[in-house]
Amino acid sequence: MIQTGVPALILAPMEGVTDAPMRAVQGTPRTFTFAVSEFLRVSQHIPPRSVFYKHIPELRTGCLTSTGLRVQVQLLGGDAGRMAGAAALAHELGASAIDINFGCPAPTVNRHDGGATLLKYPSRIREIVGAIRAALPPSVPVSAKLRLGWDRLDPIFENAEMAAEGGAAWITIHGRTRVAGYAPPIHWEPIGRVRERLRIPVVANGDIWTIEDFRRCREVTGCEHFMLGRGALADPRLARRVASELGLVPREPEPPADVPYPWPPLLQQLVEQTKESPSGPPPGRVLARVKQWLSLAAKFGAFTEFDAIKRATTLEELFARLG
Repeated sequence: MIQTGVPALILAPMEGVTDAPMRAVQGTPRTFTFAVSEFLRVSQHIPPRSVFYKHIPELRTGCLTSTGLRVQVQLLGGDAGRMAGAAALAHELGASAIDINFGCPAPTVNRHDGGATLLKYPSRIREIVGAIRAALPPSVPVSAKLRLGWDRLDPIFENAEMAAEGGAAWITIHGRTRVAGYAPPIHWEPIGRVRERLRIPVVANGDIWTIEDFRRCREVTGCEHFMLGRGALADPRLARRVASELGLVPREPEPPADVPYPWPPLLQQLVEQTKESPSGPPPGRVLARVKQWLSLAAKFGAFTEFDAIKRATTLEELFARLG
């Protein structure tokens, strides 16, 4: 799914945000190369088929959203054997690629031997990647998502090498430690140094909020593959701007800087996708999902009308207030 010399733009997995309905919405403009699912946790047992289908309904449709965006299955866990078994089952159900989460900073996840806690044990990263690689046909790529380290920046060099030795086809690096969470600053420089050392592609991730951020990230890291998360949701125009810079889509004229983004059609699409998806929130939570998106756009983007809609009690009221 990722090759050297072929730029890629990936939609980041964000727990509770980029679920199946959101992945479908983000797939509409055809700007992302593929999306990575929210992590499916593998703890004491391999999740049953029903859990896979509920969490990643795209497994039933060739790992494609209804809008044609390819979805890679992401797994999280610390037991190599169970992770390998889960990966094999995911492939049996239709997964065409597996990603391993070594980056989640959530305390609950870390306390239960998952996500970023594995960054403290380089040999276990190699073991888990290797076990999953061995459980799958050679045609199914395995990748890994990492942070720079637990509380220091330099562990990324050994951890990245361990992932590559285990058989990762590519790795994605978020330019922060687990302790840093999502607080500034972002550290793109180590990502570039890892890219220079490894023979596999490296995807740069973290704090790409504007097209200027993207250009700086590309210059600092030398990467040709990028992952967008919060930035793509905060500014719905950003993914197309980045994709056009990467040569993935044609360039389009930029709207004037003072022209706000037309949110209602995009939000209505999320409402429709949520109602149709077997994995979306219950009907009573659809309004909350729309507000969640607009809250993110207000906090990190240019959306200025959140105060006007945050107390809306129905979708009809919210859309009426948006005008």
